[in-house]
Parts: sequence; structure tokens; C-alpha cells
Amino acid sequence: MEKYFEYKEINLPWLKMIPVNWDIRRNKQFLHECKKTVGDKSSEYTLLSLTLRGVVARDLSENKGKIPASFKAYKIVQPGDIAFCLFDMDETPRTVGLSKYKGMLTGAYNIFHIEGINAQYFYYYYLALDNVKALRPLYTGLRKTINVNTFLSQPMPFPPRAEQDQIVCFLDWKVSEINKLIGIRRKEIQELEELRENTILHTTTSGLDTSVPMKRTDNFWIGTIPEHWNVVQVRRVYSVILGKMLATEPADSSDTYEEYVCAKDVHFDGVDLSDLKQMWFSTSEKQQYKIEANDLLIVEGGAGAGNAALVEEPLDRDVYVQNSIHIVRPKSNRATTKFLAYWMRSMVKRNYMAFVCSVATIPHYTKDKVMSTVMPLPPENEQKEIVRYLDNECEKINNLITKKCSQIATLQELKNSLISDVVTGKIDVRNVTIPKYEHVDDIVDDDLENNEETETDREEA
Repeated sequence: MEKYFEYKEINLPWLKMIPVNWDIRRNKQFLHECKKTVGDKSSEYTLLSLTLRGVVARDLSENKGKIPASFKAYKIVQPGDIAFCLFDMDETPRTVGLSKYKGMLTGAYNIFHIEGINAQYFYYYYLALDNVKALRPLYTGLRKTINVNTFLSQPMPFPPRAEQDQIVCFLDWKVSEINKLIGIRRKEIQELEELRENTILHTTTSGLDTSVPMKRTDNFWIGTIPEHWNVVQVRRVYSVILGKMLATEPADSSDTYEEYVCAKDVHFDGVDLSDLKQMWFSTSEKQQYKIEANDLLIVEGGAGAGNAALVEEPLDRDVYVQNSIHIVRPKSNRATTKFLAYWMRSMVKRNYMAFVCSVATIPHYTKDKVMSTVMPLPPENEQKEIVRYLDNECEKINNLITKKCSQIATLQELKNSLISDVVTGKIDVRNVTIPKYEHVDDIVDDDLENNEETETDREEA
């Protein structure tokens, strides 16, 4: 795409040049802060959240995120209003949003009516800054806040109105095209993940030899298995050790302060040792709760209940487990720990935790529930063959997923770069013809949608 014919210098920390026909205006020329709260009329407003997808309506019946006891302090938001988070911006995935809704948003945000400028252009401009956290120079104080008056006094590029409208039309088109490609890649990833889980389930229940006779087990989670396999509870072939309860003080002078693994550190793709907490352990507790090679770690409670990771190699230091983690070890060579790891993964992916644990509050996959879990048990040599096969197949699928994820990251970078280049005048789109196209919203991973999980905390901080 072509650049503008001529540029002029401006004095912004994040922008040095703009097209010569553009002006500079201050935010206060477009923004009017809205501080009105819903009070006792919260039932008249939709609950909103500012997330990586922008301002979205929340469904309280889904019971996601933290819901306050009262919405009285929540601010009223009208369609077309701009929401900003002007503090702790490094910790907030998205700090600006343009609302399509009439609703209410936590008082942690500043709400502005906007006029005198294309609101979508204004949003795209600050989205571009937000993507690179360009407003950091405006932080003040320990909490890294931006004073509202400082924000309102900030200058920004101001193209002619017809040009703003063309920029918005162009970006709406191109962003939709990129979002569509991202959606295709995400669907491909979902299909690969389903293939991986189906491969694990089929192989751990049917084995690798398609010629052997099969038998029914009358167990819903297992179904049919080869005739010469057994069905056992985990307790028959594995020992289970629940980790140590949290100890914030030493019991005596011989206790030592040691690193431990808790629920946040254990995932199906491995154990994360990068940010371990510490507590006090006695000499006997260190012997009991120390993680060893070939241990299977299973999460006891919370959203990750049942998540399991195999420690295949000795750790480079002594690490122990807290009581949100079970250590599972084979009692004899009848059992292969990694076979159980694959079986646990299959069970969790098929929502076994919702079946075996009470989910009315926090699910707990207790020691007794772990030991009572039913599993297929092939002969030891077949377990090892199955593990080798699944290691190989899962690696192939994981490599494909990694490539798709890399493609999504590249597309996301392209989108961010395009938005930035267009709203700052680095490329000229005035003469671009906009074709008919399907609008596609941003698509974001559920585990990244964490603004709404912390809004109440920010409001109360």
C-alpha cells in the first residue's frame, strides 16, 4: 500500500510523523466523562465486561467471573460510549473498549461519551496504542495510574472526517478478513485436539492389535476392551499420596523452607517449576512428599481437578507437593505410570470430574476418589507399546497444533500492525475500494478472557 505524499512532525512519545493534511486535537475535545451510577436500578441494565474482545455483555446465569454483592457503584454505559482502564495497565489484557450496549460496567473504568470524531476511529487509534502499551510514559505513582485530566489533555492525530470514515471502513473490512482466517485456524486446532483425545481414548481401551477378540466391561467410561485385559481400580496397582497441608511456620528448628508444587503448576503438558511457592517441611515430610522421577502428579481440587502430569526425569533440585496434589506411583511392574497418565487425561477430557466430584462448590478429586477410579489394565508389555505409540502420535498432532498457533500469532501481529499503520497515517487508504464482506468479530481463547475475572478486585482495590 502507498504512503501519503507528505508528512509533518509532531511531538508524541509514540508517534513522530502524521500526514500533512491531518490535524492534532486533544482528547478533551471529543470526550465527556460519565460518572452516573446505576444505584438501585441495576436490574434495568445489562452487566458488561471489558475483555480482549472489547466490551461484551455477560450472562449472569453462566456464573463466570466474580460477581459483586451489589452493582450500585457500577457506571452506566450507553451504546457508542468509550470505556478506559486508566490504571494498572500492564496487568490488564485490554484497557479500551467501544460499547455497543446499554449496560453497566464496574467503577474501575472511566466511561466517556464521545462526539466530534468517528468513535470507531478513536477506538482503533487507542486500540493500536493499547496493543503495544504505548501509554506507559503517562503512568504515575506506585499503582501506575493515568490521571484523568492528563489523559484528556493528550493530543492525538485527527484526519478529516471523510478520511476517518474511510479508515474505519477499511479496517472493519481487513480486520474481519483476518479474523475469518484466525477462525479457520482455530477450528483446525479444535479438530486436531479432538483427534488427539480420540486417539488416546481408542488406544487406551482397544490397544494396537485390531485382530484380538473384544469383551464388554459394562463400565460406561471404558466400554469394550481386548479380552485378555483386566479392569481394575487405581488402588489395585498404584499407591496414592496426598501432599502436605500448608505450613506457614516451622514446627521445630529442624524444619526447612522448601519449594512445593500446587494445583497451578500441574497441567497435562507438564509441571511448571518456574514460579514455585515455599513452605516448611520436616525431615520425615521431605522423605514422604518429595517428587521423584516417574511420579504422576494429579490435581486434587478446583477448576483443574484431575489434571495430571508425569515427571519423566529427575528434577534438578528437591521439590515437594502441597495437599492440592496427589503423588501416584506404581506398586509393581504390572502398571506403567505413563499409561495411567494417558488414561487420566482421557477421563478428564470426557468430564469424569463432573461425574465423580461435587461441583456445587469446588470440585475435589480426593485420595479415595483417585484410588477408586476404574481403569483398563493391559499386560505390562502392551502398556509400554501403547505409551510409545501415543507419544509418537501425540507429538505429531502437537507439532501441527503448534504450527497453527504460530500462524494465528502471525495473523494477530498482522492485524495489530495494520490497525496501527492505518490510524497513524503510515499508509494511505483514501482511494481503496471496500468490497462487500462478512463481518467477523475478534475471536479470543477462553483462558485469555480474564478481565472479567478480576474487575471486582480492581474496583475494590
